[in-house]
Amino acid sequence: MWVTQKCQYALRALFELAKREKEGVVRSADIAANQAIPKRFLEVILHQLRQGGFVDSQRGKEGGFFLSRPANEITVGEIIRFIDGPINPVDCQLNKPRGRCGLQGGCVFLSLWDEARTALEQVYDTKTLRDLVDREQASLADQAPQYVI
Repeated sequence: MWVTQKCQYALRALFELAKREKEGVVRSADIAANQAIPKRFLEVILHQLRQGGFVDSQRGKEGGFFLSRPANEITVGEIIRFIDGPINPVDCQLNKPRGRCGLQGGCVFLSLWDEARTALEQVYDTKTLRDLVDREQASLADQAPQYVI
């Protein structure tokens, strides 16, 4: 299962909003610049995220976007599922006919794929946007020069 570029952009946009959650409204141009997302593509993604209930917007000169729920309530897993669909390491786990696979029902790999899917879901579903913000802050603190007097 690949996380698409569009989904990565969506995650980064939401991450930027989570980082600036206390600031309120964030302009899309600032999100695009800080997260290296093409502005035109970001507009489409933000519109989709708004429809999905992840962000809300404010119009006008001081307008922009903000999270519609607290960052600690939005998981990476729900974002991935919203943008990319079900989390599956291989296509045959989807509810599609097994036209690509000649093993009709007797595939030894199915249990392996189920374990991999469960592991991916566990990681994605237990990480919130707030967890990622905290992770970045801890990483930056570790990189700060340490002065001994």
